[in-house]
Amino acid sequence: MTVAQSVAIRRDWLAKTLAGMLLGLTLAFACSGLLALALSGLPMGIRGQLVMWFVPPVWLGVFSGVYFFSSGLRAWGWLGAFNLLAFGLLAVPCLS
Repeated sequence: MTVAQSVAIRRDWLAKTLAGMLLGLTLAFACSGLLALALSGLPMGIRGQLVMWFVPPVWLGVFSGVYFFSSGLRAWGWLGAFNLLAFGLLAVPCLS
């Protein structure tokens, strides 16, 4: 029998955690804004509830998925790019 060797904890877990916390929250807000634009035909009460309930699952999904990135720098880069894309799409109706 062989003794299983423990894997050292990577040092970039703090960078990944902060990326998921900060950029994940802003991405969830942008996605909820896009959902509000997509559901513009619904009454305000229903649309507001759906948009509000959409934020926590998206944020927690991003927050838990951020640890699949190979490094903290990649997590910041990809989540930053997704944030720019989402907020850019959110700004398109305001420009026209």
